[in-house]
Amino acid sequence: MGPAPADPDGAGRLGALALLLDRPSASAVLTDFDGTLAPIVADPDLAAPLPGVPDVLGALARRFRTVGVVSGRPVAFLVRHLAAAGPAVALVGAYGLEWVEAGEIRHAPEAAPWRAAAAGVVSAARAAFAGAPVGVEDKGASVTLHWRRAPEYEDRVRAFAAEWAARSGLDPEPGRRAVELRPPVGIDKGSAVERLAAGAAAACFVGDDAGDLAAFAALDRLARAGTRTVAVAVADEESPAALVARADVVVPGPLQALGLLEALAAEAGAEPG
Repeated sequence: MGPAPADPDGAGRLGALALLLDRPSASAVLTDFDGTLAPIVADPDLAAPLPGVPDVLGALARRFRTVGVVSGRPVAFLVRHLAAAGPAVALVGAYGLEWVEAGEIRHAPEAAPWRAAAAGVVSAARAAFAGAPVGVEDKGASVTLHWRRAPEYEDRVRAFAAEWAARSGLDPEPGRRAVELRPPVGIDKGSAVERLAAGAAAACFVGDDAGDLAAFAALDRLARAGTRTVAVAVADEESPAALVARADVVVPGPLQALGLLEALAAEAGAEPG
């Protein structure tokens, strides 16, 4: 991956993504959800994809070998919001710990031993932040603590996460005004991207946050194996500088990211429907 040229009107030009059009039936289009297909909102439970997202994902899936959403959200959340895209769109949640297969939600067996530890952190967090506008998102084998609605609690949340990471053995991972405690099992967005795009002629990933660095690293590994790759950063003032620096294409928000995917679908001859 090379430098990150700005692409402020991503709907109008594909830039490096045009290489996916050489062999759509052998290429993979992969993307994050929050901050990429859905605007960031104060309450994560209220996040929703932009209008048109399921349609464009479904259209892409009719032309490309693999189309998928790889998110930190529980996969049940993705199913609820993206089922209209159709079963051909791969849905991977919890940073690769959950996915949909044959219409059923599957869980990585490696994470099962960590569910009790995560439950303990959830209970402790809800007690520690009772009455405070700090979000405690229970993901089964992991837990995310959000302070977007309460920026004054950032230091307390970070300190809590550090303490409970040490006590539980879960790994703390930074996010957008959030920190997640996840099982240390070697599964992340990168391993999910590598699995979905294995053997593809070309692949892209669209992401906006620190967790997407692992997906960009997976593109590097795929490139060494012969896959042509494109990393797309959806960047704003909260985006990690490292993510933008490693991107091939940069767009300024979810609306522009959607426009880029719509343009890709149109150039590939895929009509929404």
